[in-house]
Amino acid sequence: MTLTWLEERIARAHERRRIYISIIVLRMVIGFAFIPAGLKKLLGQPFTDPANTGVFHEFLHAFQATGLFYQFVGALQLTAAVFLITQRHATLGAALIAPILAAILVLCWSTGVVPTAIVVTLMSLGLLVLILWDIQRWNALLGMTTPAPPAAHPMVNIRLWSRCGWLILLLYLGNTVITGQVYRPMGAEWSNPSFIVLLIIAILPVVTFALDSSPAQD
Repeated sequence: MTLTWLEERIARAHERRRIYISIIVLRMVIGFAFIPAGLKKLLGQPFTDPANTGVFHEFLHAFQATGLFYQFVGALQLTAAVFLITQRHATLGAALIAPILAAILVLCWSTGVVPTAIVVTLMSLGLLVLILWDIQRWNALLGMTTPAPPAAHPMVNIRLWSRCGWLILLLYLGNTVITGQVYRPMGAEWSNPSFIVLLIIAILPVVTFALDSSPAQD
């Protein structure tokens, strides 16, 4: 079956090393954003200060009170985050997180928490890019094209990026176990070891890019 106009251009984008790496990093960014949220839910911890009031916060308080459902959503968020960050089953990770992110997006705009809504909107656009990136896989799954998902880029060391993702997960989870808390920074907390761990996590993709020494092709 002939590829559509969009599929043809996405297939060409798969051949460009810089775009391919940008998609890998985008998966990491979106995936990592759900690690603190997923952990807090899985551990049954409040995602917002219990003293906060307003429709948005009251919804989150009620959400936490559901108990098992709260933890179930957290488990889904963590699973999707692992799939995205490690690049393993990234397509499935995007599919898992899509309905959750859509629900968060509608909640934020409908309750008027504009700053958070803007961030979630940007994340949703990023997720849309990830879904479109795998359009050949989706079409094959739906029987619209012959099952021939694109292979990994020959000049991108996907195993190296996968190891970077696992290291990011180990650092954050290890810090959570050691400190006994799911850390979310409240600014530049240079005296806080957890903040330094986050800085190391942020630097890891840059180091991985430097180590992935395959010649650029654009």
